[in-house]
Amino acid sequence: MNDVIPIGSMVPLSGPSAADGKEFRNGVLLAAEEINDAGGVLGKKVEPHFVNSGRQTAEEVVRAARGLITRHKVHAIINGYNIGPQNSEYEPIADAGILYIHHNTLLQHHDTIMSNPKRYFGCFMGDPAEYWYGQGFIKFISWLRDTGQWKPRNKNIAIISGAKPYSIVIANAMASASSQFGWDLTFGPKIVKSPTPDWRPLLSEIRDHDPAVLANTQFYAGDLANFQLQFIENPLDCLLYLQYGALHRSFSEIVGDKGKGIIVGTVIGLPRDKIGQDFAKRYRQKFGENATPEVGCQPYTSLHHYAIAVALAGGSGGPGEFEVNQRVAKKLKSTVFRSVSGSINYHDKWQSAIPYPDAIHDPSLGIPHIFYQLREFGQDNSIIAPEPYTDSRFVKPIWLS
Repeated sequence: MNDVIPIGSMVPLSGPSAADGKEFRNGVLLAAEEINDAGGVLGKKVEPHFVNSGRQTAEEVVRAARGLITRHKVHAIINGYNIGPQNSEYEPIADAGILYIHHNTLLQHHDTIMSNPKRYFGCFMGDPAEYWYGQGFIKFISWLRDTGQWKPRNKNIAIISGAKPYSIVIANAMASASSQFGWDLTFGPKIVKSPTPDWRPLLSEIRDHDPAVLANTQFYAGDLANFQLQFIENPLDCLLYLQYGALHRSFSEIVGDKGKGIIVGTVIGLPRDKIGQDFAKRYRQKFGENATPEVGCQPYTSLHHYAIAVALAGGSGGPGEFEVNQRVAKKLKSTVFRSVSGSINYHDKWQSAIPYPDAIHDPSLGIPHIFYQLREFGQDNSIIAPEPYTDSRFVKPIWLS
């Protein structure tokens, strides 16, 4: 064990997020391979261990964390998201004094960290909280309007929300920010369960409110694909935003060209600069052309950032080695890392990545809140915001008058 740094990862390899779980595992594997091929960290190899977090309930995720700590003596747990435990996994991790970097995208992370910074010194969120999705979306559509790229026919907004706290926080943030930017919330947020097999009655109800903008914050790719296929049967004359899951390859494989024109956002994505393109090429070469580097980049980025922090701190520690891991946490927080996803800069109090341009206006000090517009099936999605990461301008969807 002295010649390796064991790293744990809790990934949903089954259940509704299994498609993302596969990419999260891929991201960790690729990062570990690259780190080890470069000589490891202070001469030690990174050794990843994976546990299936299934449906991501509190019981499953806490059990996974405990297993990684007790069985594999991991120095850190690094993974994508686990929506469901609501930070309950922080407790065994804090008891062990190891590092934890996740991408749960939860505002609750801020509250937990600030409630006891000393206890949760090692808990980091590698992307911004979901709150920024909502506020950032309203700023984005206002920017489209104000720059003349799109001329809304009225000020009405309709919002559908998934039932998870993640989706609800995003929807509520959209609702609360709307009036500040000259929009009228005329429908919602309306909470729906997952799965929702028939969206037609809800779409008919929304039609009566005549929205110029319709946002759906449900994030499961399968649900969103089902929604889009039913939306396009009789589309509303509105700009359409679908949450994160519509970025996934599985969504595009279901909807095909019927997804063209949809707006999708992510607070941790993959810019089209040379760094991002090179990563996407390596990722697809290793995992296949149908892999989704826009998802796998999340834990990939965090494992590389952790390795740098360990090197700067002079080493890492296993469970119970609080002092050395506190040094690693300080280096992680003080070291801005230009990753494949943009600049990871941890907020001093929240210990989550700071979003650009939502919370900071310097792109070198924040991770970009990227807005994609989906194109024809098989084509790369266009990045239409924010500058300087754009590679295209907004194109009016065919269903929009």
